[in-house]
Amino acid sequence: MHRGFLWLLFLCNLLGTVYGYIWYGGQLESTLDNYPVWLIVFVPDSPTASLFFTISLLFLMYPASSSWLKKTGHVIQALAFVTSLKYGIWAVVMIVAGWSLGVDMIWSDFMLIASHLAMAVEVLLYARFFGFRLGSLVFAGVWTLLNDTLDYTKGIYPGLPDAVDVYINRVRNFTVVLSLASILTGFIALRQTKRL
Repeated sequence: MHRGFLWLLFLCNLLGTVYGYIWYGGQLESTLDNYPVWLIVFVPDSPTASLFFTISLLFLMYPASSSWLKKTGHVIQALAFVTSLKYGIWAVVMIVAGWSLGVDMIWSDFMLIASHLAMAVEVLLYARFFGFRLGSLVFAGVWTLLNDTLDYTKGIYPGLPDAVDVYINRVRNFTVVLSLASILTGFIALRQTKRL
């Protein structure tokens, strides 16, 4: 919780978030060209999770003074927890699954594995400092499951190598189970911090 370290973490996550949105650039353009505009919010999964965590760090450094801002911060922290844990693990599993199916290893895979594992680890480490409660966690869970539903009914899930994409039904099932596991982990975090 040292302020200097929180700023370093904030800057690292902010840069990663910007890079993530750039990474999704082609899919964002394709979505805008072929789908209703409102779906764009649900396309860049990992960068949005990283954005939630980045904003959560600001709430840690600058605690909200008003009740409304405090509740907003709690919702963002709950979203950060569930989505960062989920997509941090999801991306690593998809990359390794691709390798196991013969997809070539490239340098960016290792960068993505490191950055996504960091997303999952950092949110687990900082959960005890977050102030979200049950209502915020329920909201985050509904948001995450809605995202899954839209990803796999509208076809806006993150781009996958062809070798993995042929197993899209299994990917969908794994994604939903991972969402539920991330929400459950949020409940466990609430119990451990005595906020439930």
